[in-house]
Amino acid sequence: MSDLAAYGGLFLTALFAATLLPVQSEATLVGLILTGDYSIVALIAMASIGNVLGSVLNWLIGRGIERFRDRKWFPIKAAALDRARGWYQRYGRWSLLLSWAPVIGDPLTVIAGVLREPLPIFLALVGFAKTMRFIVVAAVTLNVF
Repeated sequence: MSDLAAYGGLFLTALFAATLLPVQSEATLVGLILTGDYSIVALIAMASIGNVLGSVLNWLIGRGIERFRDRKWFPIKAAALDRARGWYQRYGRWSLLLSWAPVIGDPLTVIAGVLREPLPIFLALVGFAKTMRFIVVAAVTLNVF
């Protein structure tokens, strides 16, 4: 596999994994690490950048989603959106450190957009959380722990 295909594929997988699509970027990262053909640092960077950009897409969706809240086709129930908003307001922006977590991470990034979390703070917290997750995945894969 060419370097461009490997790094580009990981980037796209990580980008889509940060959205509500059921994609596993960790599996792609582990597979590429196990080949031994690629730079670990570059793999972590590509996965992190793609995943953070996917979260930024969620944040942008959150910024504009409220105007459609009363539409019949709106996919999120008002109660669920209110519950997520309450959770985010209760725990604050620091909850974005859980943006890496399955099930709750992606909705957190959408709610951060709904609640108008400033983009620089969002990027710092989400970037840190997601990069640390990929570092841990790489370390476990390499039996560093």
